Amino acid sequence: MEELAEAAGITVRTLRFYRERGLIPPPRREGRIAWYDDHHLARLRTIAALLERGHTLSGIADLAAAFESGRDVGEVLGLGEPTEETPVRLTPEELADHFEGEVTPENLAAALDLGYLATDGEEIVHISRRLLDVSAALVKEGVPLAAVLAAGREVRVHAEALASLFTDLLRTHAADDDIERLRPLAKSVVDAELSMALDRRLRHEP
Repeated sequence: MEELAEAAGITVRTLRFYRERGLIPPPRREGRIAWYDDHHLARLRTIAALLERGHTLSGIADLAAAFESGRDVGEVLGLGEPTEETPVRLTPEELADHFEGEVTPENLAAALDLGYLATDGEEIVHISRRLLDVSAALVKEGVPLAAVLAAGREVRVHAEALASLFTDLLRTHAADDDIERLRPLAKSVVDAELSMALDRRLRHEP
């Protein structure tokens, strides 16, 4: 414990307090010896970084609990890597920087539930670089992250319906070997229709 506290730049008393609050996992024990490792040091550095960004210890404990109850990368990617989206690995403090002041336990739980975020040890994985960048841009423009996630949940429903429509269409009228090749055509139809729908809404609604 003394060696871990020294490596993390904190006192043993602070380390004991963090352990009592559940901010770091218990050590591995061999008889009367308690072993801490790089996993514990990484967690302590994350706590320090989040404290510097204005998070409270209670908030950090809630965030840690949300992560530990969330799905891991293997579960989210159980059907294979996304074919076009690029997953992004983040530390908790990097995630906090993307959504300054908006990384709450409630938003974190919603993102985990949607499958936007997953955990891999001490790292967080966002399933899509494009979704991460768009979400962060909307938040910086003043849209609450909770509203962005709620919209994402609704979009998911419509996207699943569109995917089902085009999958059935291609499977009915194209050979199996051609479906992946024709996939971009389905995306282009959706993109064009969405663009025209936005035009209609923005022109005729105040």
